[in-house]
Amino acid sequence: MHTFATGRPGISGPTLSRLVALTCSVAFILFGYEQGVMGGLITGSAFTKQFPSINTTTANGNAQLQGFVVAIYNIGCWAGSLLTMVVGERLGRKKTIMFGALVLAIGTIIQCSAYGLAQLMVGRLITGTGNGIITSTIPVWHAELSKPSSRGKFITTELSTNVGGVAVAYWVDYGMSFVNNAAQWRFPIALQVFFALSTIGFISFLPETPRWLVSHDRRDEAQAIMTRLHIHDSPGTAERELLEIDTALADERLAQAKLGGKGPIATIFTMGEQRFFYRTMLGVWSMVMQQLTGINLITYYAPYIFIKSVGFSQRLSSLMSGILSLEYYLATLIPIFIIDKVGRRPLLLFGLVGMCICMFILAGTTSVSAFGPGIAATVALFVYDFFFGVGWIPGAWLLTSEYAPLTTRSQTAALGTSATWIFTFLVAEITPVAITNIGYRTYIIFGVFNLAWIPIIYFFYPETKGKSLEQIDLLFTGPKVLIDISEDDLFEMQQRQIEHAAQENRVGLKGAATFGDAEHDEGV
Repeated sequence: MHTFATGRPGISGPTLSRLVALTCSVAFILFGYEQGVMGGLITGSAFTKQFPSINTTTANGNAQLQGFVVAIYNIGCWAGSLLTMVVGERLGRKKTIMFGALVLAIGTIIQCSAYGLAQLMVGRLITGTGNGIITSTIPVWHAELSKPSSRGKFITTELSTNVGGVAVAYWVDYGMSFVNNAAQWRFPIALQVFFALSTIGFISFLPETPRWLVSHDRRDEAQAIMTRLHIHDSPGTAERELLEIDTALADERLAQAKLGGKGPIATIFTMGEQRFFYRTMLGVWSMVMQQLTGINLITYYAPYIFIKSVGFSQRLSSLMSGILSLEYYLATLIPIFIIDKVGRRPLLLFGLVGMCICMFILAGTTSVSAFGPGIAATVALFVYDFFFGVGWIPGAWLLTSEYAPLTTRSQTAALGTSATWIFTFLVAEITPVAITNIGYRTYIIFGVFNLAWIPIIYFFYPETKGKSLEQIDLLFTGPKVLIDISEDDLFEMQQRQIEHAAQENRVGLKGAATFGDAEHDEGV
């Protein structure tokens, strides 16, 4: 079977999994590149000459307007995420990603051809809309095409490439700072089109997710894709995975029916037997917490911080920002190898403790203007990025997609992503003003936030390592939320769920028997 939804039929097994990971990584390089590119450009000579009203480095430009020009991109991302809540489920994961990449490319062209501030802002808004669509959908597409034992590794890899995109942006900015014409800022912005078109090109050959196809009654296509994913696994694995999906979907639809047959957007704001609202809020709040750790204080304004808080020159600050981004990227490689062994929760808690300490150190060292404390502040920035890279790069994005039930996964992920973008906007908007007006106290605020998130993660966020997306459903459907549970106990719960669904004729009896007789294999 060869359709747009199934992609190239010859791509299967580990090759298919790696190509899906590569495509997600390219899309998230694009995400990271756009996050980092403006940080180096706003202090460049060509950019400040073209847009003098926001030149706060060598002139008395408007700091609030500068913050808004940078942050309006996040408003676009927020709007794109909300748009995905409406159209994402209808289009499917694959088409939604392609649509988002196209919108982003159009916005980038408008940006890099700008001669006035208004056109630049419109371009950033449209670029952000495209990126909001992409970032709301890529983690869902990837999670639904990954096995439980490697889902954390693969999605952490794509998020690591996001940081790699930030590093590429800083180094492109630094290299182009030696160019003394408009290409100094136009080329770094235009480079985003390459990543957008690459994303479209790669994903056109790859499949839609079997879970989306099953939920839209296209089981034959779902089975063809599932068979390719499991081509090297034991016989019957693909059928067992489809049975898990059928059972979970039947239970979710039954829960929705008991709520009066609400649509998916209304459902995520209602509890019900599946705890739809609770699961949605876990995802949304994880995204909010991620932004309020203070990471975008560093990502967007590293050059600004080096100049204003530490006292480096513009050229040296750009160089240090490039080195910082490389160190940050290397830190994000660590969880790739441990997240499916250690789990999500321990890494999140580890990151919070370290980031909290670093923020308070930054507050102390930037409260005075001297070379020694400035060096200590620089070290604290590097150590902060290490803790965030290890602990928080993967967690929030992973859990938002993992906690969501299939019937509302697109809407839940999009709402969670919209939360990260609106809070990214707030941080980007207030950072230059906060550093100018309250100085070192800015870091105290974020230190307190990091401290406050520790008990929230510990008491409310279930562990998901090694669990299929359908097994994660079971963590939320009993009398209480299961923060952690052994693999064997969870497998027994799932077996009872399938047998119960078979007795009520919501899944086939033959499939349920096959599942019960099968050994415990990992799922997609």
